[in-house]
Amino acid sequence: MKKQFLYTGLAVMLSMSAMAQDKNAIKFSQTINKDRGYDHLSILASDEYEGRETGKKGAWMAAEYIKKQFKSFGLTGPVKGGSDPYFQKVDLVTYDLTQSSLSINGSAKQVNKDFLIASAGVDLKGLDISANEVVFAGFGITKDGYNDLDGINIEGKVVMVIVGADPTVKTTEAPNPRAVMAARQKLMQNIAKNKPKAILLVDSDFDKTPEWRKVASANGRPMLKNAATATLMQRPASLTSITISPSVANEILKASNNSIETLTAKIVESGKPASQIVAVNLNVKAKKQENLPRAENVLGFLEGSDPKLKNEVLVVTGHYDHVGLVADPNATDKVNNGADDDGSGTTGVLLLAEAFSKAKKAGKGPKRSILFMTVVGEEKGLLGSEWYAENPIFPIANTIANLNIDMIGRGDDDRPGDNNFVYIIGSNMLSDDLDRIGKKANTDYVNIVLDEKYNNRTDPNRFYYRSDHYNFAKFGIPVIFYFNGVHKDYHQPGDEVSKIDFPMLAKRAQLVYFTAWELANGANRPVVNKNEDGTPKTN
Repeated sequence: MKKQFLYTGLAVMLSMSAMAQDKNAIKFSQTINKDRGYDHLSILASDEYEGRETGKKGAWMAAEYIKKQFKSFGLTGPVKGGSDPYFQKVDLVTYDLTQSSLSINGSAKQVNKDFLIASAGVDLKGLDISANEVVFAGFGITKDGYNDLDGINIEGKVVMVIVGADPTVKTTEAPNPRAVMAARQKLMQNIAKNKPKAILLVDSDFDKTPEWRKVASANGRPMLKNAATATLMQRPASLTSITISPSVANEILKASNNSIETLTAKIVESGKPASQIVAVNLNVKAKKQENLPRAENVLGFLEGSDPKLKNEVLVVTGHYDHVGLVADPNATDKVNNGADDDGSGTTGVLLLAEAFSKAKKAGKGPKRSILFMTVVGEEKGLLGSEWYAENPIFPIANTIANLNIDMIGRGDDDRPGDNNFVYIIGSNMLSDDLDRIGKKANTDYVNIVLDEKYNNRTDPNRFYYRSDHYNFAKFGIPVIFYFNGVHKDYHQPGDEVSKIDFPMLAKRAQLVYFTAWELANGANRPVVNKNEDGTPKTN
């Protein structure tokens, strides 16, 4: 009886599964395979593409490759008014220092050898500071039982502090770099509250800091060139910081017959501050320049076949940029290839685009339109997707969902030994319909483990907020983010093509494809029944 029931039940389940499947969907999924995946990824993540950093040659090469593929599939470029219908120009801007100078008692110091000025501490008007005294404020610490700022006024003055240590904490352990950075940020916030004119940060490891890292500090991060950035750049810099070497600090302290070493020892031994005013002529200048890096999202459009539904658009995304070349010139492996992050997702978008294009050529194309879009600037702060969401080619109101693919080529260190899974994030955040459609597509066609470990707004990793789908979700568009988790090669040169699990890349891409097929052909678009904060919609 039990055996008979088992066989009968299994037969019914198989029959129901077969009825749920669309034969055309299966037929045109065949090109989503490991070999086609390798064809694309072995090019996109090659050393020749130099890590595909936004605004650099490798990213431009990747954009051209993706465009060529879209054209070969028969997708159209939907961008009007630009120089290329497949490229949506993303207006980026950086603000970089072009001049930095520091002199002590008329003696000019050498930038990056003796000092460096951070770009973030200089506004567009530039920097021109003159002072005839510097306030030495020890370690800049204020807490119960110890206060370097007690009894001194630093408002409107140049203050000098030692960074990276707390004299009241006794330890023999080497400082953790992250802890040092956190302490530095806390120190600057504490000093900034007292409104000094500038802060001199004495870094005991200044001479050991690699040249490339010093140079990088003078370069501003890419931002969207929009009204918000313009407003931000019109504000005065909150705090000008100049990092100096111990030798420069000693030159400042010379007139007081002190050195940074003797003052440090005195504070540590006594447990008491040694703050004081030092007479010295100090001059600091810096100039800032606006630069406009080239960047573009790459768009391929497949128009829907149903006259009543083709104005509704499903958007499939993956970011093609990565973090570029290794900054250290002495590194053995100089390319952050980004095979998994997010060459794998970009490959997934290309695989889907080819499959749907073949379906359309055979007269079986989707009823709704699909926009295949690989975005730039994700690693710089989701910039490309933010630009599209604010400057959409197709109305946001007509966008039914976003399926975002970011890292589908490997496993997760937290799930060793079995890659037959994918994390899905966001699928039920805005729409229970989308969640149901995505999970049913998996049950009907793919049967991969759907792990929802990170599918919440309170995840400490904040993955829901860290990829391009979020810029659609902000506008109330339901999303699914497909992700295989992080690994030891995340943002490292070890993220190589040789480590990609191509059968799983293809299987995960198939899941996105079948979900897209259901969305593009369903009778109704997924209902958005929740607000961005997760509360139910009342209308």
